[in-house]
Amino acid sequence: MKMKKFILAICAVTVTLAASQGFAATDKAKLVDRLNAASRVLNEIEATPDKSIPTGILSDATCVAVVPGYKKAAFVVGGSYGQGVVTCKTSHGWSAPAFVQMAGGSFGFQIGGQATDLVLIAVNQRGMQDLLKSKFKIGGDAAASAGPVGRNAGAATNLTLKSELLTYSRSQGLFAGIDLNGTVVNQNTEDTRTYYGSDVPFATILKGDKVTPATARPFVSTVAKYFKKSQ
Repeated sequence: MKMKKFILAICAVTVTLAASQGFAATDKAKLVDRLNAASRVLNEIEATPDKSIPTGILSDATCVAVVPGYKKAAFVVGGSYGQGVVTCKTSHGWSAPAFVQMAGGSFGFQIGGQATDLVLIAVNQRGMQDLLKSKFKIGGDAAASAGPVGRNAGAATNLTLKSELLTYSRSQGLFAGIDLNGTVVNQNTEDTRTYYGSDVPFATILKGDKVTPATARPFVSTVAKYFKKSQ
């Protein structure tokens, strides 16, 4: 029993260290790379209409978050972490991006590791502007469902009525809805400070009161393009 507790403790520390390294301060060039990677993820997903996000969901989107290269690893204790960007719809277009981080964990006899791209879509007026006032737990603070796939997926309307977030993953070319319940999403204030040069409040960014920097326009324009196509 003591040995089992020791192994669990060591694994827990390992997962915590991996996550903390993933959330370490990042220089601005890497943040621009993250924005470009998020644009690339969306473009590649939408390039295959029969396996893309349904137009009914895109047309209802109030916020879109992309986490490129979300990492999951496990050896007895499982852990996951990732960093991404989010933009929200405002009265004058889509907002400048805010930086977020996600973390989750699981227990059980498991071994392995993988990296995947995540897409989260807020589909009601609460959106992520309000959720990101503090960290929130998917499935707890925000009702979430694995999103349907396919340009004209019939289940889209029902899901948008009962969920605040629809969640997707893409790994090794496969794009599908994913259950992210239990995953915690919060603000990445260090990356925000690095990118914008000061501690800009998330509400200021996501409600459209911050001018979109030139290096963020490709990501924001990509979201806006697919939203407009869905109308």
